[in-house]
Amino acid sequence: MSTLLDRLTDRQLLELRLCDLPLRIRGTRLEQRIEKLYRELDARSLDFRPHIWLSEEWFTPDGVAGFAIPFYLVHPRLMKLERLQMLEVEGASESECMRILRHEAGHAMDNAYRLHSRRTWTDTFGSYRVPYPEWYQPQPGSRDYVFNLDAWYAQAHPAEDFAETFAVWLKAGGWRRQYEGWGAMRKLEYVDHLMGELAGRPLLRSSRREVDALPALTKTLREHYQKKRAHYTIHWPAFYERNLYRIFSAEPRHRSLPTAAQFLRQIRRDICDIVARGTGVHHYTINHIVRHMIVRCRELNLRVALPDQETRQLSIVTLTMQVMQVLRTGYHRIPL
Repeated sequence: MSTLLDRLTDRQLLELRLCDLPLRIRGTRLEQRIEKLYRELDARSLDFRPHIWLSEEWFTPDGVAGFAIPFYLVHPRLMKLERLQMLEVEGASESECMRILRHEAGHAMDNAYRLHSRRTWTDTFGSYRVPYPEWYQPQPGSRDYVFNLDAWYAQAHPAEDFAETFAVWLKAGGWRRQYEGWGAMRKLEYVDHLMGELAGRPLLRSSRREVDALPALTKTLREHYQKKRAHYTIHWPAFYERNLYRIFSAEPRHRSLPTAAQFLRQIRRDICDIVARGTGVHHYTINHIVRHMIVRCRELNLRVALPDQETRQLSIVTLTMQVMQVLRTGYHRIPL
């Protein structure tokens, strides 16, 4: 498996179909993390093992007591390609991977026991039947939701609110101390009571159906990444250009100074990392905004007229403002 994928160029890899990737979970680091998830469920006296399969992305199908994991996490060569194509690898680190595994296990648990059909579940999280949005508008300051995944994902939909609350509850640690005085504490205590009630109980749904499993996917890796990049692309309005003039200069007297486009290219990776960590927005989305800033700086012939450190700080502030505008308008992080 390793020899075949390792010797292919990026171009050759992109021409492979997903169904032709010689991948399996057994024997990988991912298998160890799944076993850790199962031990955490054991420690909570839950007789539940979500079945797990490889697909394009993380997702839990409706009515299925298991979930899919993206294919790239089982092979270092594919993780490298994912980073090249998308600028980050979601679930690469153990801590991030475990946060997502716990989240998807929450969805699978919901399906296995039909939890969202309970009146108490609806009273706590809201109606499961609310249509799933293509975009959501988070309130970063709200204390009515837990924090597990980035970008305030618990606020996307009641189903995500439950899965995020379950993930925080499942992780060993002091959630009572962390969320003391928060509105989210009511949700955590509800999950704690509900899971105690389910301890040792048989599943209501035990289907091991695998939706969109890797062997059934005939699209190429190139087609996969074209769709994925389009998903995270923002068509940014032009009004933000006035902020560029606050950082850079178009005055003729500065035309001998370094170009703004060149300056942004040099610091792009650093400022994208900083803003991604601060906002939780996908690296590809942030990088898309910076690329657009670079293009407009070149078209407007803007120059660096301030000291480099000051210009860098202003660039971070401006980029953060653009990203926060995305969050206010509606952030595109609902699964593909």
